[in-house]
Amino acid sequence: MARTDRLLRLLQAMRTMSAPITAMRLAEETGVSLRSLYRDIDSLRAAGARIEGERGYGYRLTEDYSLPPQTFNRDEIEAIALGMAQVRHMGDPTLSTAAISVLAKVAASLPDDGEQHLFHAISQVYRPDARDVETDHIDAIRRSTWKEEMLEIRYRDKDQSVSERVILPLAIVYTEKTLTVLSWCCLREDFRMFRADRIMTTRPTGKSFRPRRAPLLRDYLTKLHEEDMSGAATQYP
Repeated sequence: MARTDRLLRLLQAMRTMSAPITAMRLAEETGVSLRSLYRDIDSLRAAGARIEGERGYGYRLTEDYSLPPQTFNRDEIEAIALGMAQVRHMGDPTLSTAAISVLAKVAASLPDDGEQHLFHAISQVYRPDARDVETDHIDAIRRSTWKEEMLEIRYRDKDQSVSERVILPLAIVYTEKTLTVLSWCCLREDFRMFRADRIMTTRPTGKSFRPRRAPLLRDYLTKLHEEDMSGAATQYP
């Protein structure tokens, strides 16, 4: 691992782990020896990071030189805390981990009072029934959507019939009870919603549908809005 990458990884570990963090825990997290870790901490301090603590007592990152100071007002901090909490409860493990990382990076760039407000926000999210997501499938769908590549899926519909489909994944929608993939279905030659919990397998095709995604998604969202205005119920295959 390049030294720059190792230092960034150390910074991220200190942002996300509960302080004080022992040198041993940091060394395990970053995959280096204790001797290398102490040198890396000295390097970060020399670069401007404010790291409190010493050998035998543990460390705490109190000011992160790699992030500029942020000036958020109280309502903006509440919005950040609430938004990240919402992401953590959406049932998507990958995005949940990302939300924790975002919160830690924002906290590291706030003054002390802002950091306290972020971690003790008055706005909370409570979901007694957590949504479970098939992690492997949703990650594959997300990658294909980012890359704007066609995706082969094996899908089980509401009647338990199984079919092979080739779709153009346009967007992932996190609704209250389901995770839905807005798509263009090549089999039906029309827009379709596919519930993520009914997708049995995925296989990337490597075939790009760029630059069709933006206009297709725009047209689909317009269609959904018109159906919503007319009172038509959303149908899943």
